[in-house]
Amino acid sequence: MSEPLLLSRRLAPAPETARADGDAGATTAPLLVLALSADERQRLRGHCRSACGRDLLLQLPREGGPLQPQERLADDDGVPWVRVEAAPEELLVARSDDPFTLLRAAYHLGNRHVALELRSGELRLLQDPVLAELLRGLGVSLEAITAPFAPESGAYTSSHSHHHGPTPRDEPGPDHDASPGGPARHASHAAGTRKGDPGEHHHPHRH
Repeated sequence: MSEPLLLSRRLAPAPETARADGDAGATTAPLLVLALSADERQRLRGHCRSACGRDLLLQLPREGGPLQPQERLADDDGVPWVRVEAAPEELLVARSDDPFTLLRAAYHLGNRHVALELRSGELRLLQDPVLAELLRGLGVSLEAITAPFAPESGAYTSSHSHHHGPTPRDEPGPDHDASPGGPARHASHAAGTRKGDPGEHHHPHRH
C-alpha cells in the first residue's frame, strides 16, 4: 500500500488546473479533485480520499478558516496536487416575494445557528424536516435541491479575542456575587436608575 500524499500548504485558486512535476521532461498532470461537504471543509487535519481514490493526509495550517472551493492544496515544497471542490448536498431553498418575510426567516434561522448560504432572493440550508416546518410556518416557499453548499463563514472566524479568567472588574465582591441577585441584578438596576427613566426605583444598596 502506497503512503498517503501529505498536504501541508494552502494555495489560492488559479486559472490553470495542471501541476508541473518538476522534472524538465515531465508532462503536466491534472490536479486531483477533493470533493468535500461544507462540514468536511472545516476539517483541516486527517485522512481523506480524492475523487479517483488517492489516499490523502491533510496537515494544513489552521489559520484561514474553512477550505474554499477551488482552493489548491500543496505539499511541503509548495507543489500543488489537489483542487478542493464543494460536494453536492441535499439542500432546501427558501424563497418569498416579500423581502421582509425572507429577512424574518433568516433571523429565526440565524437565532438557531443554522448554516446559511445567502443568495439574491433566497436562502439555502441543509435539508431538515424541523426547519422546513418552521419556514413554512413563516410563510416562505421551499424547494428541495441537490447542489454544492457554500454557507456564510462565521462573523468571529478569525477576528475575535479570548479572555481567560475574570478581569479585576469582573471579580465579584462581598456584596456583588455571581448568584442571581449578584452583578446581573445590579446591572439591570443601573440601567433604570437615572432620574426620569421610566424604570426608576429606589431601594437601599450596600456598595
